Amino acid sequence: MDRVNRVNFVRKAGLKMNKLTHLDDSGKARMVDVGGKAVTHRVAVAAGHIRMNAAALAAIRDGAVPKGDVLAAARIAGIMAAKKTGDLIPLCHPLALDAVGLDFTLTDNGVACTATASLSGKTGVEMEALTAASVALLTIYDMAKAIDKGMVIEQVRLIEKRGGKSGHWKAETE
Repeated sequence: MDRVNRVNFVRKAGLKMNKLTHLDDSGKARMVDVGGKAVTHRVAVAAGHIRMNAAALAAIRDGAVPKGDVLAAARIAGIMAAKKTGDLIPLCHPLALDAVGLDFTLTDNGVACTATASLSGKTGVEMEALTAASVALLTIYDMAKAIDKGMVIEQVRLIEKRGGKSGHWKAETE
């Protein structure tokens, strides 16, 4: 999108150029300067779900997927992905994470994933939690695709964030 289109988009949306943190006053992309921000403890929780057929779910539950322990691989993949978020998402700061955790719950029709990322720093960890959940679910798909190619990754979203200038935010329950 060229500068004229960016400016027109921002105006139509009723925003000012300086209100979009990843655009400078002339509409060019930039990395946000967090140098003057205070270090605070920050936590983000993201979740998602992968829907699958009964055979794939049974194979994961019973440890019978030919590629190995699906949830163990997905947990490691999610942690690794959170650590690489700054390399994957443009303009995202590379962060020294304090912790990343992933939890999985077998549901009636698939696997639910919850990812938590935390640090003491000057910027939030929402993208790290979302990336961890997304890559963990993609790993489940990759490991079980021989059983069910029609799996659906769905409902990936931020559930909660704490810390920083905007404080605590929690998603409304569905």
